Order: sequence, then structure tokens, then C-alpha cells
Amino acid sequence: MAEETAAEAPRASGGTAWKRFALTFIPALGAAGILVGLTAQGTLAASFAVSGESFKVSADQLSGDGFAQFPETATSADGTEHPVALSVIDHAELSNLCQSVLMDTGVGEVTLLVKAGQGDQPAVAENMVIDVEQLSGDAEFTQMEIGRDASTLENASGESGEVGAFGQQADTITVDGLRQTAWSVNAGTFSLTGLKLNVKPGNHECY
Repeated sequence: MAEETAAEAPRASGGTAWKRFALTFIPALGAAGILVGLTAQGTLAASFAVSGESFKVSADQLSGDGFAQFPETATSADGTEHPVALSVIDHAELSNLCQSVLMDTGVGEVTLLVKAGQGDQPAVAENMVIDVEQLSGDAEFTQMEIGRDASTLENASGESGEVGAFGQQADTITVDGLRQTAWSVNAGTFSLTGLKLNVKPGNHECY
């Protein structure tokens, strides 16, 4: 995460700390923009170097059509590699979505918190790709295939892995009580109904 260093003038009021916070946090906010994921319309985004911060995602329910998953590596700009389960969902709906990233800044810990899809209008993603580090919840799949060669996966936008690698796919996926840690999210479109974005000093992660 980028930080800016500048000579400090004597503090005239408590507002000075927040001005320094803004200067420190603006680059971090840009780096954490993957949380919002409001990419332009189109097909799957090209892979990119991930930030040095993983983030958390929770939802009351994730339901999707066209699911595939296989092992992959997410790489940070400094070359650090993070083993992940690359998960692809053609169409996903997330009820009561929460996304958070906890970051260290010049004024201490700060949480970038995004909420959307509350009530009867879920957040909707098309052609979504997630670099998953950890996931929990109550899951149900239809027409599930486990142990299929990753290079032959065909259910989700034609995304597939390396020859000989472990893969799995399903026609549909439903996860109740989703709790997930991820390194990145790509989406052709990501519609965040009722979007609320907050910057909060301290730890206010989704779970």
C-alpha cells in the first residue's frame, strides 16, 4: 500500500489528523477499488497483479448459474504468490453483500467497507471470477462434477485450468451464510444495488 510522507506543521486543531489521513488513504482507496468491482461491460477482465491485502466477503446467500473451480496462483506486484481456488460463476446474485478490507495507514488501522444488495434486490454479477483463499457456508450444487481435469471444464464461460490439474464444476451453486476471504474479484458487470461505501477508522470487517 502506498504512503505519502511530508513534513508536519504544528497542529492547530484536530482536523489536521484527518487531512493527513486523507493524503495517506487516497492511494490505498485506489488500490482497494477491486472491492467495488465496477468494471466496464464486457467479458472476463484480464488478470492483474493483486494488492498486498486480501479482503473479506459475506452474504446471506450467493446463488449462481454456471460454476467452475480449479487451483491457481494470484501474484502481487512484488512477486509474492498466493495459492487460491479460482472460482468462476457465469451469473451470481448476492443477498445482503458485505465486502471489507482492513488496511494500515498513517493514522492507524482503517476499514474500507462496502455494502449492497439489501432487501429484495440482490447485488448481481455477470462473468465473475474470484481468487478464493478461504470459504465457508452451507452449499448446494446441481449436476456437480468433482475431480474433472481442469483443462476440460466447460460450465463457466469456457474458463479452464491446466492439463492434469484438479477441477470441479456444477450447473448451479447456492451458498447460504457465505463467509469468504479473497485476493481479487473480476466481473464483466457488477451491479451493486443500494451501494453504501464507508471509510471507518479501526477494525470493522464484515465478519
